[in-house]
Formats: sequence, C-alpha cells, structure tokens
Amino acid sequence: MTTESQMLAWLDQEDSRLAETIRTHRVVVQYVMRGAESDEPPFGYTVGLFGVGHPELVVVGVGSENARAMLNAAADLVLDGRDLLPGELVEFDGERRLVVETLPNPDEVLFSANRFYRRPDEFSVPGYQLAWTHADGSFPWEPGYPCPPECQPRPGTWRA
Repeated sequence: MTTESQMLAWLDQEDSRLAETIRTHRVVVQYVMRGAESDEPPFGYTVGLFGVGHPELVVVGVGSENARAMLNAAADLVLDGRDLLPGELVEFDGERRLVVETLPNPDEVLFSANRFYRRPDEFSVPGYQLAWTHADGSFPWEPGYPCPPECQPRPGTWRA
C-alpha cells in the first residue's frame, strides 16, 4: 500500500523528470493506458505547448506509438511557429490526416499539464483534440466510418 509520503516523493520525481524533458525537447507526450475493466479509451496528450502560448494537444483511441507519432508531428508544427486552429486539417507523413477540434473538458484530461503549469481545474490549460482518420481515410463523423463511437470518442464525451 502506498503512503502519502511515498506518493508525494513519486510526484516530485515525476515533476522533475517532466521539467527536464520539456527543457530538453520543449514538449512531452503523456500517454494514459486503460485497464481491462475500463470502458474509457487510451489517450495521449502533450505537455509543453501551453508554455509557448498554444493549447495542449490530445489524441484518443490509439496505441502509444501512434499517439506519440501524431502528437509529435503536430507539436513540431506548433514549435516551428504555426498556430493550429479548430476545424483545420493537418496532414503529415504523406498519408495521415488530423482535424483540430476544441477540447471542452481539458480539466478532466490534461492532469500532468495542469500540474506542470500549476493550474487549478477552473483555470485549466486549454486543449485541442486531434481527430484522426481510420485506415480507410474516413473521419468519425463521416458516413461509413468503420469504427464504433467508443473507438474515437468525440470531444467532451469522454474523460480521463
């Protein structure tokens, strides 16, 4: 059983690791894997973009490798000076397409970012959810999308 002092020590180590990684790479991808008993999908999000004046980015329903690839590609655009905007279509690696959507509940998702920037829930770091295309090239809102809604939930319909 973890004691409160052990938890605080672990959080201090995590805070230090996060700060060092952001100093070195300017952004970190935080990945959250769900247990077998959870109905919520796995997701990944950036920490560090708020520090350059941009909302953090989130992808839902993909494995850690795909989440990191998508988030790092989009974060690189931001770090190179591009502001992503809701409704924008982003293409990368010749075949992937992402659509930028406003994340209405960032306080329920961006825990590490809010902790890093010392933001309370009511003043959460803002976030954008990146909708990704299925292997057939379709988005979740398009007719014939082959994946059920829980595969890639729409912004605001899921939580961490």
